[in-house]
Amino acid sequence: MNNGVANSKVLVVDDVPLNRKLQQAYLDAVGYEVLLAQDGVEALQRVEEETPDLILLDVMMPKMNGFQVCRRLKNNDTTRFIPVIMVTALNETEDKIKGIEAGADDFICKPFNKLELLARVKSLLRIKHLHDELETKIKELEATQRKLYQLAITDGLTRLHNYRYFNEQLLHELSRAKRHNLHVSVAMMDIDYFKTYNDTHGHPAGDEVLKTIADLLRTNIRKIDVAARYGGEEFALILVETTKESASVAANKINKLIEDYQFAHQETQPGGNLTISMGVASFPDDTQNPEMLVTLADKRLYKAKALGRNRVVLD
Repeated sequence: MNNGVANSKVLVVDDVPLNRKLQQAYLDAVGYEVLLAQDGVEALQRVEEETPDLILLDVMMPKMNGFQVCRRLKNNDTTRFIPVIMVTALNETEDKIKGIEAGADDFICKPFNKLELLARVKSLLRIKHLHDELETKIKELEATQRKLYQLAITDGLTRLHNYRYFNEQLLHELSRAKRHNLHVSVAMMDIDYFKTYNDTHGHPAGDEVLKTIADLLRTNIRKIDVAARYGGEEFALILVETTKESASVAANKINKLIEDYQFAHQETQPGGNLTISMGVASFPDDTQNPEMLVTLADKRLYKAKALGRNRVVLD
């Protein structure tokens, strides 16, 4: 942890060389890395290049005074939390109010006392480093929360989205479709005779089939669509902004991809091949209710099985 001294960078901004030299000597003596600027314009350039931990900023300078520099720094999201101590010969209340309004964090008046200067610098640096640590912890927490959410919505075996995410996104997409008068289609699919495959070749081989089908789905839908493992050997798709006719094309394409894929041991399956059956339902043509949309697609899936499997049923 930075203790407020070691490795801290302090930018000294003053148009008088003697003042810069004096402050640099004080700061060097206690271990700060000192950066120098002779006017406001150069100060802003040094801040952009070096990102100091604190700025000692003279008020009365050519080109751009300290109030203007401070205001620029505090209005910039990347520099607003750099502490600024205004070093000034002005001791009027009005000038201090002006500095506070510009965003200054502290003031020290010329001629300043060495110990007072170092104490104010150390105090603000301690606050700055605590702020930086807190910001880092917040970012780490946010990253952890994102990872946990991804785990919560991801199927552990196939790495597709899971049942929970599918339902969340279906509600979201239907709500958007209602607002903008769009179509949404849902496809439910089930691996034909999967129990037979598992019983014959074991669950590890069955898991490989599930992962392979997941990969085929993932790489053959659009980025805006959602592929999910709905449960067991059942998968589901949300086809965004897709009419029933377009959904039919997409579903038949996937059905054919799986039919043509050379799965291990597929020759032992009924019909000598590993296939899927699919049912499709569309909003708003079939229903405007999300639960009914899934129910209809599921009924059509089982109709596809009753009709001989390895097919897509749309009504």
